[in-house]
Order: sequence, then structure tokens, then C-alpha cells
Amino acid sequence: MKARDVNLKQLSELLGLSQTTVSRALNGYPEVNAETRQRVLDAVRKTGYRPNRAAQRLATGRAGSIGLVMPTADGHDSDVHFGEFLAGLGDEAVRHDFHFVINPSHPDDEEATCRRLVASGNVDALFIAYMRVNDPRIALLKSLSIPFLVHGRSIGTPLDYPFLDIDNTAAFHDATKLLVQLGHRRIALLNGPEHLAFAIRRKKGVERALAEAEAGLTLKETCVQHSAMTDEHGYRGMQRFLALAERPTAVLCSSTVLALGAVRALNQAGLKIGSDVSLIAHDDVLPMLKPENFSVPLTTTRSSLRTAGSRIAKRLISRILNLETLPEQELWKAELIVRASTGPAPR
Repeated sequence: MKARDVNLKQLSELLGLSQTTVSRALNGYPEVNAETRQRVLDAVRKTGYRPNRAAQRLATGRAGSIGLVMPTADGHDSDVHFGEFLAGLGDEAVRHDFHFVINPSHPDDEEATCRRLVASGNVDALFIAYMRVNDPRIALLKSLSIPFLVHGRSIGTPLDYPFLDIDNTAAFHDATKLLVQLGHRRIALLNGPEHLAFAIRRKKGVERALAEAEAGLTLKETCVQHSAMTDEHGYRGMQRFLALAERPTAVLCSSTVLALGAVRALNQAGLKIGSDVSLIAHDDVLPMLKPENFSVPLTTTRSSLRTAGSRIAKRLISRILNLETLPEQELWKAELIVRASTGPAPR
């Protein structure tokens, strides 16, 4: 059957179910069991059937959509990480025939954009990311009568809201501890933007591990760069570190994208990764940038952005459709994977 030929009656006949049961399965009614719902969703994918959204909204009061606010403006760097996260959201949303409503917004106007998106009635839930210190969007979302979920955690506000985050402090603490154990004393950090909570926590993890070292080490400000996580910023940051009177013997990167530029600078300087300079990066599991495929395979702290996106969509959709009760707050531990880019400090 072609998609345009399939209506609700034909779909119900194909499945041997009543039109009411099929409709209730598509609209998330709890009395339809999970096996039947999955049969219906599988048939929808195979036939290309698309329910009438307007009729669905009238029947259920739901739009079948998740809202995302995407910050963008002249001079605002696009983020390759966001695309991978969006793919994860899509993996789960397609299973339940949910849509996205992506609303672009100037970074300074995100609160107003969230209000407008909710007021439009076009979304059942909101997702926000790029958490900051004392992030005002959390109080706003609490005041709105709509489910929401935060990717990350703010700093300086009570943790009384639904979130999914990775333990950035622990990830960079463990990575730095490995470098200290290898004898490194001059360690640098290529970090994300300094106003974002994940970057603050990663720097804190580095500082904590250095302070715990027997020598009581510190992270010098000359050995820290905060920037957008792009190849070019990684390249320039590493060049600056290498120009220091006492250059670092190890560098941590907040992304494999930053690491790509850092590796370019090290290669141009004729330095060998893993012996002259050790390198560790955070791996968001970007498919076009696998750490094991670098010229010298990268040691990484690993946590999949796509998996996080899928989990956030699952939690929001489960909440909207009352499918199952899932945790309100999740803090995932990143995995430290040691490869050839880390070695003993040079003598």
C-alpha cells in the first residue's frame, strides 16, 4: 500500500484490531498493552500511515510534538554536537510518531522564546540544554504547565527539576588523575565556553585531581582556554600552549573536535603524541570523528550524546503518554578509555 492510500479503517483491518484500539494505541492510552501498541507502531512504519494531527489533538489534547529552542545569532558558532544529540532524540521519537518543533532564538531571548512556544499549543513538552550558572530558564519552565527536561545541570540553583547529565567533574578528575600517575606535572585544558556549567565542572575536576597530587599541583590560568568547541579553537589553543616558556606535557580537551585541532598543532610542531605531549579528549561518540581513528588513537572519557538524546526523548514521551515511570534525575558516569595518546611524562 502507498502511504496516501492507507486510512485508519484499512490499518485496523490489516492488524485485525478495531479502529478504536488502533487510535488509542497511537494516542498513548494506558489501557492498550505494550505489545499491541508496538504492533500498531510497526504497522504504521511499514505502511507509511499518518494520522490526522488536528483530529488527534482534538481527541487527546496533545500535539504529538516535543519543543526545542535552538540558540543562534550572527557570530554564534554552530555546534556539531547538537546534531548528534538531535539524532538520538529522533531515534526514540520516530518509534512513537512524535515530531519536533525547533524554534530558533537569539541566545539572549531564549526565555521569551520558551514562553511563546508553550503558548502556541504546538508542543507537549520542552527540552533545554546548554546549562549556565543560576540559569533563569529553569525557574521559567517550572512556572509553565508543561513537562520539561534539562540536559545538564545548572550551578547555583537547587537540583529540584528533571535532568539528565554526565558527571563531568568525575570524568575530568579521573582523566587528570591518570596523567598525574604517569608523572605529568604541567597539565593544560582546552575547555568549552566558560559560562556553560559542563565546562565549569570539567575545570573543577582537573583542579581537584591536581590538588590531590602529592606535590599539590595547580592548574595555571595560562594553561586554560575557554572557547567554542571547534577544530580551529583547538588548533590555536594548542599553539598558544606550545609557545609558553614551560609548555605543558599533557593536555585535556573537552571534545574530540577540539582535539582534532590540537593534534594538527602538535604535528606541525614536530611533537610526538603520547611521548612528547599526552592528550586526553572527551568523546561524545561523534560518528565522523572516532578517537580510535586518529593518527595516534586518543585516550578519552566517553559518553554518547546520541544515547543521551534517545533517553531524553524516551523520558519525555513516557511522561506525555503515561507509558512508564522513569527516573526524574539521572547522572551518568563517563567511561575512561586508555589508548596510545597518553604515556609517561617526558624527562
